Amino acid sequence: MLPLLLLLLPAAHGIARLQYTPALTEEPPLGGQKTASTFVLDQPRCVFDDYGNADIWLVVALDGAASTFNNTARPGTSETSFQKFPDPVHAYMTLNTTLVNYPCSKPAGDITVLRVGSETSCAQDMMRPSCNGPLPGPGPYRVKFLALEGSVPVAETKWSEPIMLPEAKSPNTISTHSGHSAGMIAITTILSILLAILLAGLVAMLVFWSSDSYSGSSTFSKPESVSVRRYNTHHVYDQPAARL
Repeated sequence: MLPLLLLLLPAAHGIARLQYTPALTEEPPLGGQKTASTFVLDQPRCVFDDYGNADIWLVVALDGAASTFNNTARPGTSETSFQKFPDPVHAYMTLNTTLVNYPCSKPAGDITVLRVGSETSCAQDMMRPSCNGPLPGPGPYRVKFLALEGSVPVAETKWSEPIMLPEAKSPNTISTHSGHSAGMIAITTILSILLAILLAGLVAMLVFWSSDSYSGSSTFSKPESVSVRRYNTHHVYDQPAARL
């Protein structure tokens, strides 16, 4: 009976059900559309045009808990706190904004998306229950947008299709062996041996050239003896001039 009563509560408050289904962003193609703890949604543009005074919230729920979510649950409280998700809280509310951030017109070149799970700084901060923290597991999850005027729900979208995130691989499951490792080791060994032989040859050539150059520069021919003859110089005296 309790799930049925929860489903009837929105009708009692006159909540409008909008014909919009949240979906993962397909255009433009984005890297990391889904990671181990985040996913990217299209913004709900031209969806809440009749609710200019409302705050628009994103509700993130476990797949099995989406149908029993209570639209009258107040955001920013322990019953919708991210820090208590997924147990005991099975759905939390985050990314609140107003219609001004979801206009119909889209500036050229703008990427208008929402990344769910992108805030890490507040993940453990109990003072920020509406934190857009990393998702705690692969899911699956469902999301919807909910418009509140004050604390009164006035409009909601449909729930998305289940969103399953990729699981992070455990370090123990990552193979460190390659199919070509043995071949690579053999090639590396052969190249190392060839390099050693080449270096040894170069060293031997350098030693040979050095020794040959040294022996050539240290050989001297014996100088020939030079005989020097000594001459006595005869002084020549001027003859006296003949007298006239």
